Amino acid sequence: MSQDSQHGKWTISDSEDEDNIIPPTPQKGLNKPSIKPDLEIKPDKVITFFKQEPKLSPKRNEKAENSHPVKEPSAPSMGSEARKAAHVNQTVPVKYESNSSPAVKRKRETEEGGWNLSSSDDEAPPPVMKNEPKKPNLSPKRKKTEVKRPPSPHGTSYYKEEPTDFFETNLLSMNDMYRFYLNKVTGIPKKFNTGALHIKDILSPMFGMLKESVQFNYCFDIPWMVEQYPPEFRDKPIILVHGEKRESKARLIEQAKPYPNIRFCQAKLDIAFGTHHTKMMLLWYEEGFRVIILTSNLIRADWYQKTQGMWMSPLYPRLPEGSPGTAGESATNFKRDLLDYLEAYRAPELAEWIDRIKQHDLSETRVYLIGSTPGRYQGPAMEKWGHLRLRKLLSEHTQPVQNEERWHVIGQFSSIGSMGLDKTKWLAAEFQRTLTTLGKAGKSFVSPETQMLLVYPSVENVRTSLEGYPAGGSLPYSIQTAQKQLWLHSYFHGWHADVTGRSNAMPHIKTYMRVSPDFTQLAWFLVTSANLSKAAWGALEKNNTQMMVRSYELGVLYIPSAFNMSTFPVEKNVFPASSSSKGFPVPFDLPPLRYSSKGAFTTEMPIVNFFKRNNSKRNEKGLPIPSDYVA
Repeated sequence: MSQDSQHGKWTISDSEDEDNIIPPTPQKGLNKPSIKPDLEIKPDKVITFFKQEPKLSPKRNEKAENSHPVKEPSAPSMGSEARKAAHVNQTVPVKYESNSSPAVKRKRETEEGGWNLSSSDDEAPPPVMKNEPKKPNLSPKRKKTEVKRPPSPHGTSYYKEEPTDFFETNLLSMNDMYRFYLNKVTGIPKKFNTGALHIKDILSPMFGMLKESVQFNYCFDIPWMVEQYPPEFRDKPIILVHGEKRESKARLIEQAKPYPNIRFCQAKLDIAFGTHHTKMMLLWYEEGFRVIILTSNLIRADWYQKTQGMWMSPLYPRLPEGSPGTAGESATNFKRDLLDYLEAYRAPELAEWIDRIKQHDLSETRVYLIGSTPGRYQGPAMEKWGHLRLRKLLSEHTQPVQNEERWHVIGQFSSIGSMGLDKTKWLAAEFQRTLTTLGKAGKSFVSPETQMLLVYPSVENVRTSLEGYPAGGSLPYSIQTAQKQLWLHSYFHGWHADVTGRSNAMPHIKTYMRVSPDFTQLAWFLVTSANLSKAAWGALEKNNTQMMVRSYELGVLYIPSAFNMSTFPVEKNVFPASSSSKGFPVPFDLPPLRYSSKGAFTTEMPIVNFFKRNNSKRNEKGLPIPSDYVA
């Protein structure tokens, strides 16, 4: 696939969970763009490159080009400015045109209109012009020509319809020991998709005859989502749990108008700049009930050529009539923790589902639930959410290992927040202490011998990916944040996933683990929606007496003792999946490889917005040319 011949015009976007960057002050006299109000003043402005600017949305461009109104798309993506890119990449691509860049266009407009904008408040006033007869404008009015747009920035035929044998037809190839699955990826050898799942597989009758469902997520494309349900289930009741507000909420509701079976539940975001980032499905069947906790947004791009993961619960049967609500609990207290998480929404729309879950037997669950919900917590409540919840579970349910200071900590994610001027502010202090906890007898301090390896794609990873540079739209790490924490670059390792055939499928999955010195054993493994940020994991306040969490997140923790094991062996042959394998399917290669330090330094930097903001260069095809990497 040619990566530099079909792309259109790109711009910069925001991330989903940054906290501390102050937005730039707008120039006086310029029309203020119409953007999502709850993100307009977001302090940790995270910038992602390669996001397409949805030129056809009047709400974005009506002030810049109000003389050329255009039709608004019927289903704009929901979510932050950064993640809107993914949906725009498929249904609202940029208009292909040969016009100049927006900066040059504005300059021409001001010159042709006979006025100029000042870049300073201190310039002298312009001289008073004498009354002279107005000269007629001899330039003929240029007529704007509309060019038919392809359905994707990648080209007219980017999205391919998957063949029939792409989807699962039976459960024989599924490894139900860990119930951890990767998403199918289009464009890789078939064997690497055997035992992986597509959303159409998840919602198919193969797993049960669906009666109702709840979709918790961050980004939604409702028409696309509805199409993923089998035709016989598309009119079944669906609740969408979201965190949208104001205009973006109105757009989400507008998307659902053709579907009377869809209702909404708004997640309360009581702390500024938090997001509803949880991704979960609750599925109620004629045969029982199922929970799926995953990393994919409900947009097509997230299920196409990205590495994603999920935990799928067993089918939970209904308890005998008259059973108490506490019946059907698992050894991991999953039922109690799931109910606590749902009750934290304080949403009447979920009350029926809470009662429904109480009526089912969840005792076969072998994972622990780790969630984040917005709030400031003190006392015992501090250990209920975020990374302190993880620390508590690791303390209570893992055992110290020999030479544990040599066991590495690995974090792998798709977005990075602001963590302070040095590693002691959060990462190597409270967060690393959590990740290095092993049992109550474990060391209560961070050993300098314990290495933390952070896996995040480099520019070279993205350049050679299945999606090409547009894959960077789902890997937000702002250049402002990166420049403030250059110390973090020494932790970075590139994305390599030959073991799962996904080296060229950029990760949107988030995983954390503790691995032996020889990378063959795991002390624990976590798959979650939480990226590397204080907003997602929480941060201690008031001399460590209070925990503050901004966002909703959800994941599941695998601990060997719940599987009657001392450690998890790392699976060497993940695909094709085998139902008899006891190895854990880590989704990328171990050990991770550090970013190159020879020659290719500029192309091995993490994916940040490495273009000059107002002067990004493009080739003759419109593809951005990397020219200003963060060093």
